Amino acid sequence: MNFSLLCDFYELSMAYAYFKQNMHKQVVYFEVFFRKAPDNASYAIFCGLEQIINHIKKFSFSKSDIKYLKNTKKFDDDFLNYLSTLSFSGDLFSVKEGECVFASEPLMYIKAPIIEALLLETFILLTLNHQCLIATKANRIKQIAKEKTLLEFGSRRAHGENAALNGARAAFIGGFHASACTLAGKNFKIPISGTMSHAWIQMFDDELSAFRAYCQIYKDNISLLIDTYDYKKGIENAILIFKELNAQDSMLNYSVRIDSGDLLEISKFLRKKLDFVGLKNCKIIASNALDEIIIEKLLKNKAPIDAFGIGEKLITSASSPIFGAVYKLVAIEKNNQIIPKIKISASSSKTTLPHFKKLIRYYKNKKANFDILYTCDENVKNYQGYTYKNLHEIIFKNGNLIYKKPNLKNTQIYCKNSVLSLEQKIKQLHNPSIYKIKISKKLQNLQKNYLEKN
Repeated sequence: MNFSLLCDFYELSMAYAYFKQNMHKQVVYFEVFFRKAPDNASYAIFCGLEQIINHIKKFSFSKSDIKYLKNTKKFDDDFLNYLSTLSFSGDLFSVKEGECVFASEPLMYIKAPIIEALLLETFILLTLNHQCLIATKANRIKQIAKEKTLLEFGSRRAHGENAALNGARAAFIGGFHASACTLAGKNFKIPISGTMSHAWIQMFDDELSAFRAYCQIYKDNISLLIDTYDYKKGIENAILIFKELNAQDSMLNYSVRIDSGDLLEISKFLRKKLDFVGLKNCKIIASNALDEIIIEKLLKNKAPIDAFGIGEKLITSASSPIFGAVYKLVAIEKNNQIIPKIKISASSSKTTLPHFKKLIRYYKNKKANFDILYTCDENVKNYQGYTYKNLHEIIFKNGNLIYKKPNLKNTQIYCKNSVLSLEQKIKQLHNPSIYKIKISKKLQNLQKNYLEKN
């Protein structure tokens, strides 16, 4: 589907004004960054680039789009004819999906004629603001759960179908193992997971019959939901079924799931029961409005839970539901010269750092130590004992896609390695250390001069 009209109307209003002023060919540089990581975290996970690439590839206005805009009676025919032939002709620079990123760093640059750049703003922001949010939340959960299996269960609580699909994708990049969203499995090749709900149990005369019927169909991957009525009776019935299947002597992948109650107390009770009858390989899966704070408490108290199904608090990032990426003009180009631009605010946090910039990350002993922002034309400094890399890659050049998109599994691996490169004190859940971001002397002086001049 083409989403070119998925833009704020002021973008079209300004585009028309630029066109009437004969400014529509002016090349500009827009920068995308965020001001604060969700949940007071020190870092975030960059996510959503693939959907932006797909949008830019399709960016154009259809006949029905032009007809709709004509009917608004706000634009003349010359402008509408111009829009009818519009496609992206510029450059896009971006960090890679799965990269750890920090507040105030440039995540993406759009270099293009002003109208092209302007009309991409809303889609780029809504995509990054959602997927970065969910990927970051997923990775926070991953840092606490460590090697426990994490299942994304959020579709039914997501804010619409795209939020469900792209949320499942972002959660996978952030470190989750599988999703309950079947369409996400199809579209993104994410492993899918799901067995039964309480309705299955309720459809039978008794719980034991429901378990037995289910196991007659699924014999190599059984998960029994044991708290439809009473979990103590439920575990007894599950044990009876597993005994019938000789589960303890086979390679059967089997588990029990709990979806309510005191998960710490119940999981310890279940583990004791299962071990006593020789079902030490039976896994315990827990769900029920979980997040990283609840999981941390459970694991600190040695809850013997092997996997977590996480839904509403992940797919909505309920504890901190706003990512807050912004899209700001930082430079224009005239006579092949880049002219920096600044936005000044009474709130210093909203004053921008002008210019098209390079984002360089420095490593020591494979650990990320600090980032430095340089102007695009500055030489990158070498520091003894450090290696570095430019975090920006060119995605589109003169409107042509030159970036080879990795598959989603490789993006997940990239994310894992990026997170591993951070010191633990930066990743900790509570009172994380702040990662060092430095600004070159040239950039500092540039901003100072612009502030004084304006």
